[in-house]
Amino acid sequence: MKLLIVEDEDLAVKKLRKTLLAVEPNAEITGVTDSIKSTVEWLDNNPVPDLILMDIELADGQSFEIFNLTEVHCPVIFTTSYDEYALKAFKVNSVDYLLKPIQQEELEAALIKFRKIGTGGNPDYSFEKLVKELQQKLQPKEYRKRFLVKHAQRLVSVEIGDIAYFYSDGRLNFFKTRDNKKYVVDYTMDELEDMLDAKDYFRISRSFYVSVNSIDKIDDYFGNRLMLGLNPAVDKEALVSREKVTEFKKWMGK
Repeated sequence: MKLLIVEDEDLAVKKLRKTLLAVEPNAEITGVTDSIKSTVEWLDNNPVPDLILMDIELADGQSFEIFNLTEVHCPVIFTTSYDEYALKAFKVNSVDYLLKPIQQEELEAALIKFRKIGTGGNPDYSFEKLVKELQQKLQPKEYRKRFLVKHAQRLVSVEIGDIAYFYSDGRLNFFKTRDNKKYVVDYTMDELEDMLDAKDYFRISRSFYVSVNSIDKIDDYFGNRLMLGLNPAVDKEALVSREKVTEFKKWMGK
């Protein structure tokens, strides 16, 4: 097996080489590159390796840019220092990742996976598509910074940080600001889910999104639910639904 290592830290290269040879004693490391530029040059001027072990974050940018600059004709195992929670979505069909520091058993499992790809184990393998998915996962998501709402025949821009909570009341959806102003918002609760940062707002039920700073008190409520006291006060019960209670407690404890 001939491999290319793409990694910009010398110590990481040494550790990866040692781990790789422990798993694959007959592996041949045909090249080591440390940037987007040097990797593109290497791929354009050398025979195609069987596999590339590629760090995501390089000194001159994310390694995904390599695929925009040259053809990559072999499978890739990505390596990264991103925490495991952020990478749950990265376990796509054929592209694997290894979390640093790389463990021998994880590298061995990844090599077995790529052997299956090489022998036709996955006819739906589309490397270009999978790299695009990975790139989208790494890019920080953009959340709404403000809402433009109508008030007294005028349009008013309200900063997201000034909003205490969102809620449904009948057919309309509203939000209340921290200074107790109420506005109609022209989005459904489901649409708001993609607009609000989950670190700051939690959907406690089908009809409520609350910010952590709007919660004054939390009381037990029948049916294994919770009752929230919100600030400013709201003219309907703010209940954490039974299926959301465990997740809500975790969110409040972060």
